[in-house]
Amino acid sequence: MPKVTILQSFGCPTAGTMNGQVFQVLGPIVLTILLTNVPAVQSGNVLVFPVDGSHWVNMNILVEALHAKGHNITVIRAADSWYIKEFSPHYTSITLKSEGGFGEEFLDMFVSRLLGILRDGSSWARLMLEIEMWQSSVEMVKIESEAIVRMLEDQQLMQSLKDAKYDLMLTDPAMFGGIILGHYLKLPIVHNVRWTVYNEVHFLLAPSPLSYVPFPMLKLSDRMSFLERVKNVVMFTVTEILVALLMTPINDPICERFIGPGASYFSLTQSADLWLHRVDFIFEFPRPTMPNIIYMGGFQCKPSKPLPQDLEDFVQSSGDHGVIIMSLGTLIGQLPDDVAEAIAEAFAELPQKIIWRYKGRRPSALGNNTLILDWMPQNDLLGHPKTRAFVAHGGTNGIQEAIYHGVPIIGLGLIFDQPDNLHKMKVRGVAKIVDFATVDKDSFLKTVKEVLYDPSYRENMQRLSKLHKDVPVKPLDNAIFWIEFVMRHKGAAHLNTESYKMPWYSYHSVDVILFLISAVSLIFLSIYAVIRYFCCRICMRKTKNKLE
Repeated sequence: MPKVTILQSFGCPTAGTMNGQVFQVLGPIVLTILLTNVPAVQSGNVLVFPVDGSHWVNMNILVEALHAKGHNITVIRAADSWYIKEFSPHYTSITLKSEGGFGEEFLDMFVSRLLGILRDGSSWARLMLEIEMWQSSVEMVKIESEAIVRMLEDQQLMQSLKDAKYDLMLTDPAMFGGIILGHYLKLPIVHNVRWTVYNEVHFLLAPSPLSYVPFPMLKLSDRMSFLERVKNVVMFTVTEILVALLMTPINDPICERFIGPGASYFSLTQSADLWLHRVDFIFEFPRPTMPNIIYMGGFQCKPSKPLPQDLEDFVQSSGDHGVIIMSLGTLIGQLPDDVAEAIAEAFAELPQKIIWRYKGRRPSALGNNTLILDWMPQNDLLGHPKTRAFVAHGGTNGIQEAIYHGVPIIGLGLIFDQPDNLHKMKVRGVAKIVDFATVDKDSFLKTVKEVLYDPSYRENMQRLSKLHKDVPVKPLDNAIFWIEFVMRHKGAAHLNTESYKMPWYSYHSVDVILFLISAVSLIFLSIYAVIRYFCCRICMRKTKNKLE
């Protein structure tokens, strides 16, 4: 076949025979002409309604990337925000008059209470843990609903937001405030998401066959036994009932009041133009999805940078043994004293150096090989060639960074989605999980040694890392493209299914099935009636003939 070049596509008959020097001169010119056909994105006004804590860490990455592209960002924050700063070079903030009601102190108390229940270890304690989490979730939804009403009743604030003429609402649907505000302002909505108030986003949007799609929090895989499938169906049903009884009665009246008749939490949440999903199918099990779910797993990950000199010296002092790093995320600053002592004692027996991010009381059993820090450059440490393992609580951010850098995990899953996240990693052979309820020095040490000295954990994680990085577009670039896509086109309704507007019986075709059953039954009854009629006529004739 003749050689084809870019110049031939512009009708140049000799392009196939031009020498390399001519192409080197004209190539950049042609490429520039081609790029002029790509739609340009003008500076847009983006309104951001985030969720505090670790969720803001993710959202802030998008905020900084959008700012770098020339967009004007406005961030709405509560008066008691603890991660979302009032002043930033990347955004302008609007501080609400009311507090969010669940700042750092509230969450610290909540987590401490959950850890105490979890440490009990009994079946009763597990039940109490579930009840406590539901009660606290309902309490937080009530607090937020009151803040939403105060925000929407602030006419001066609402008028200023309308006058600003925003092009897009970027929000985190783990809380409801940004969703209802986006609809109130009639803006295209993009969700930075993995969770909603209701559930994991796929269960809100996409078909989710419970035969092979595990319900979140149950620590199940996509290969379930019969009893596991029973558990999957039962827990899904129970959760649907609890949400209908406890959550929607709080939010639905607010939707009716401020958006209009027929508006509900579910309809407003599901009608978003785009969902930026913070995981991918290296992390998730394969399952049905929707065209307006854009996967950007690991978008926060990046190559490691050099460590501060004192930390680099400590890492290098580990020699060939390397280092282990431990961090329990933003919410869990400390552990029960007996657990911290057991972990410190186990670390002291290892030849590796340990870097432990910990804010609790310094354990008395701490060895000379362990360095405790209030904060550490986690991404840079995970990318260091001497890092051998990562002791983690199972948060999505930490797991994604471990996958990116190919570091196996010792999991200490505690609350929320953490145990389920770690179970996904265990199924893939890249993590070993410690039972928090029964952990002691010996069990923890045994688990750490298995991950350190069994090469399959690192090999499997390196394989996941290669799969994760083998993509045509970086996850963050992909996310920014789709945000700008929604801004360019004033929404993305063509990607959104109409299913959320259907009642449940229509969505599941219950009405169609009942109609078909009725139609078939009517046909059979009609046939039966006709046959019975003719049989009766025949019998009557025979009887009449006999009488004659």
